[in-house]
Amino acid sequence: MGQWSFLSSLLDKVQSHSTVIGKVWLTVLFIFRIMVLGAGAEKVWGDEQSKMICNTKQPGCKNVCYDLAFPISHIRFWVLQIIFVSTPTLIYLAHVFHVIHKENKMREYINTHSSSETVKVPKYSDESGHVKIKGNLLRTYIMTIFFRIILEVAFIVGQYYLYGFIMDPRIVCSRAPCPFTVECYMSRPTEKTIFIIFMLAVSCVSLLFNIVEIFYLACWRSSRRRSKTVPTSAVVIHPYFKGESVIKK
Repeated sequence: MGQWSFLSSLLDKVQSHSTVIGKVWLTVLFIFRIMVLGAGAEKVWGDEQSKMICNTKQPGCKNVCYDLAFPISHIRFWVLQIIFVSTPTLIYLAHVFHVIHKENKMREYINTHSSSETVKVPKYSDESGHVKIKGNLLRTYIMTIFFRIILEVAFIVGQYYLYGFIMDPRIVCSRAPCPFTVECYMSRPTEKTIFIIFMLAVSCVSLLFNIVEIFYLACWRSSRRRSKTVPTSAVVIHPYFKGESVIKK
């Protein structure tokens, strides 16, 4: 897990600048992907080539058969998936840090200059560094979710076309330098299939959370717009004279 510590620390910082659903998505990413991949999957998949048995001793045949069955190792594929899916979130975090740094500079300018000057007021963050997701930040956040959805779908489809979702214990290969059609057999195919299905299920859950968060932000934004839009007939201003009530219905 040591190699994941830097990415995990960055994702932990994103949690304080995300919605409730975004926090759940980050938890799913960290616990059910990074921790499971580091704690269990690497041990299960570490022998897929060394323990593969072929019915020939021809030098190089085992390597080309393995390359045919696995253009990229499942472990490396899942590592790439985690990195690519996390990248849009890290870009959003960089935008947040830029906004906080810019508005802290703005606060310093306000404190050191005369209050009579017309200056911009920080609108995205408070003095403690907490950020309100609105305006440009909201647009960046929504674009981040869209890219995560696209990447999740791309990796799910890519995994299907590269290997499928069931580990076949028998690999049939006729590539050179194999002298004939060779059959190779993978170690622990059932255990590997369980991990494949588990990681696929986690990808689908992550995809579902991203879609739900898009709808959540759309509903939240539309409700804010409705609350800001007040009909003119709802507020009636009456002239106020001495001795009369202020509010008339």
